[in-house]
Amino acid sequence: MGSNDRFRLTSNNFYRIEYYKKSAEITALSASIHEFSYKKHAHEEYAIGVTIRGIQRYHLDGNIQLSYPQGVMLFNPEQAHDGMAHDKTGLDYVMLYIKPKLLLDALQMKEMVRFPSPILYDKRLKQSIINLAQAILVDKDEAFCSELFLSLADRLIRTDLSTEWKKDHTLIKKAKDILHAHLDRGLKLDEISQELCLSKYQFIRFFKAHTGISPYQYYLNAKIEYAKQRIEKSGDIYSAVAECGFTDLTHLNKHFKNIYGTTAFEFHSSLH
Repeated sequence: MGSNDRFRLTSNNFYRIEYYKKSAEITALSASIHEFSYKKHAHEEYAIGVTIRGIQRYHLDGNIQLSYPQGVMLFNPEQAHDGMAHDKTGLDYVMLYIKPKLLLDALQMKEMVRFPSPILYDKRLKQSIINLAQAILVDKDEAFCSELFLSLADRLIRTDLSTEWKKDHTLIKKAKDILHAHLDRGLKLDEISQELCLSKYQFIRFFKAHTGISPYQYYLNAKIEYAKQRIEKSGDIYSAVAECGFTDLTHLNKHFKNIYGTTAFEFHSSLH
């Protein structure tokens, strides 16, 4: 199935609607089902989701599980299960499918981890899952999705991760130099981390631990600051849009206002 497929099966009011997207190596699913059931199956990935509306009912390891609204569902790789709405009101939910290696890389762990409980009710974990799913489904920047994933991984499994690189001022300066050198294009976390001889997730942790801000937010802030300087210097707002890699003036205005409380257009107008 393609990344943007949406389909509906109907027969005597039975249906399911599914919408898939993929970013940062993670597949997100938004789904609705009504009097429709999934046959027993298993995924190679970790499947992590949230019941938004209705009650999700499924068999897992010989037991019946019920996930009520706001319930967090956790499936280990190769864990067979089925799935259906518990009653005729139907069911809405979101899911994330995460390859085992990706989760282990994020957690800096080598041994396979397994979720001990199939359903949790944890508001912060629930929101982390929804935030990442929504970001993927609406085509947010891949770097932003990667950072949301790392936050989710940390909520999933609490671990004492090494921060021995936290005080490496030379490395952080090099990272900032690389970020500033590529303000006219999208943030490429894989390329930057390779230059620093770190994994992508090591880089995100290292940068945030040292600066208190994520690479994505730092990069976005730097783009906005550079755009502001270009507007002040040249007085040409559209050259600032092009030189800073924004898709159009609306895109620049949105992020400019988040930082300076006014749009780039309004800022430009105030100079004249």
